[in-house]
Amino acid sequence: MGEPGDRPADATNAFETVSGTGTETAPENRTADAYEHPSGTETETATAGAFEHASASETADAFDAESAKELSPEAVDVYGRVTRHEPIDPGRDARALGELRRWGLVITDPHLPHLPIALDPQEAGRRRLDEELRRMAARAALAARIPQLTDELGLHFERAKWRSGRGSEFLGEAELVNARIEQAVGRARAELLTAQPGGPRTGAQRAAAEERDGAALARGVHVRSLYLDTGRDDATTRAFVRTMTGRGAQFRTQVTQFQRCVVIDRRQAFISDHVVNSAPGHASWHVRDRAVVAFIAEVFEECWRRADPWHGDPHSESPRSAGPDGTRTTLLQREILRDMARGIEQRLTAQRLGIGLRSLSKEVRALRQLFGASTLQELTYQWALSDERLIDDRPPHPGRASA
Repeated sequence: MGEPGDRPADATNAFETVSGTGTETAPENRTADAYEHPSGTETETATAGAFEHASASETADAFDAESAKELSPEAVDVYGRVTRHEPIDPGRDARALGELRRWGLVITDPHLPHLPIALDPQEAGRRRLDEELRRMAARAALAARIPQLTDELGLHFERAKWRSGRGSEFLGEAELVNARIEQAVGRARAELLTAQPGGPRTGAQRAAAEERDGAALARGVHVRSLYLDTGRDDATTRAFVRTMTGRGAQFRTQVTQFQRCVVIDRRQAFISDHVVNSAPGHASWHVRDRAVVAFIAEVFEECWRRADPWHGDPHSESPRSAGPDGTRTTLLQREILRDMARGIEQRLTAQRLGIGLRSLSKEVRALRQLFGASTLQELTYQWALSDERLIDDRPPHPGRASA
C-alpha cells in the first residue's frame, strides 16, 4: 500500500485502497470512467451512489442565478489542476469548485473533499446545452404568452377605468343595461330619441316600452323613434306604434341600416359596444360627455331627415319617398337598383338593408315587371337610362330638422 501522494498501479486498485482504508491516495486518472465500471465491492457501490446523489443535487441547482453565468477563469484553472492531480484547497477554491459542480464538470467524495474527480467536459457541455435550451424554450413560451396575458389583465384594468371615468361607462350585463336606461329615461325632462335597428318587439318588450315611454310623454317629454323599414311588416310593432302615436310620440322608418342609440335630453346617451371584442351583443356604453352626446344626437337627426314617417300602417300602405312627379320606385327599390348597378351581391344588399333574401327577390321581381326587363342585366340597363336614378335621397339640408 502506497503512502499518500503515491500513484497506484491502476485506477481500480487505487479505488479499492482508498475505499478500504480511507488513505488519501491520488489516482492516476480519477475520472467518471473509474466509477462507471466499479469492481463490484459493496463499498464501491455505496460510494458511487453517493456521487450520483451529489451529482443529481448539483444538477437540480443548475437553474439558479449562478448557473446563468459563464464559467469563470478561476474555475477553468481549478479544473485544469484537477485533471493534473494537483492539490486542491477546499476552502480557498470553494467558489471555483461550486461552479464546476454546477456545470457538472467535477464530483467530490465527501470523505476526500481535496480530491475532486474530473468529468468529461463534452458530456457536461451537452447536458449544459440541453438545460440552457430548455430554459430558453420556457422563457420563449413565457414571452409569447405575455401579450395575451397583458391583454386579459388590461381588459379588467380598462373596465375599472371605464366605470370610474366621467365620459363613458361600459355596461356588459343585459340587466344592468336595461336598468340604467330605465333610470335615465325616467328622469328625462325634454326629449327622448331612440334608434332601434333590431328585429320586431316581443309582447313583453312592447309592454315595457309602452309604460316607460308613456310615462315620459305624460311628463311632456318629446319622444321620437326610428325603426328599420322592415318593422312595418310586424303586427306587434305596428300596434305599438299606433298606440304611442296616439299619445304624441313620433315614428319614422329607414330602409338602410343605422346604429342603435338612446339619447336623453341631449345630455346622456346609450350606444352599442364597438370596443370590447369579447363583449356580448347586448353590451352598451353609457356616454355622458356632452360633445359626444351632441354628435350622437346629430347622427340620429341625419337618419331622421331621410326616413319616412310612420303611424303604424302596414308596409304595403307606406308612403313612397319624395321625388319628381311620376316616380314609380320606392326608396327601398332605388337602394336595391343602386347596389345592382355597382355589381354588389344581393346577399350583401339584403344584409345592408336589413331584409331577407326572399324579400329582396320579391322587390327585384316587381322591378323587372315595372321596367319590362326579362333579365337582371336588362333591368340594370333600364335603370341606368331612367330619370329616377337621379333622385337624391340624401338629407335635404345639413341643419337640424324640427320634429
